[in-house]
Amino acid sequence: MIKNDIYELYQTMERENILLSFKGVVTSDLLTSVLSIMESKMDYMDESPKTKKKVFNVLVECLQNLYHHIDDGAESVDRNIERIEAKSALFMIAKKEDQFVISTGNYIDRESGLELERRLVAINGMDKDELKHYYQEVLNNGSVSDKGTAGLGMIDIARKSGNKLEYQFLPVNDTSSFFCLNIKID
Repeated sequence: MIKNDIYELYQTMERENILLSFKGVVTSDLLTSVLSIMESKMDYMDESPKTKKKVFNVLVECLQNLYHHIDDGAESVDRNIERIEAKSALFMIAKKEDQFVISTGNYIDRESGLELERRLVAINGMDKDELKHYYQEVLNNGSVSDKGTAGLGMIDIARKSGNKLEYQFLPVNDTSSFFCLNIKID
């Protein structure tokens, strides 16, 4: 990347008011660092405690989802995608007017993507009360996966953000897609 490209990237990030951006392998140390950085940034921005809590809670869920599920199906990723790339994720946090926007992206095998999309359609079809009831139902009746999760993350993100989850699955090859998630927090 030459200097002009870096400057263009910088200008784009300024224009889009990107507060934090990361591309790479998500580790537990990274989660701790990102949360600390965002806490400092939000203190500096003088956001209300309520807004800080909502953004922080949604960010924690997003990062935990990336951390726990980043390698789902990574073994079956086509040889055209390097293993490290398959285990990489992208996330950005921006402030657009009175909203924070958290965007994430990661590789997912197509079969897992279909199941995730089915769940996202169901979650987006629920109102606040239905989401609360569904969360309790999954919490009480759901089974815990081999990763120690019960599938509550997306439900919790929808509940805490108060908005519908925007998502897209971009086909990469016959077996993999790139999952893009965009969460707006008022």
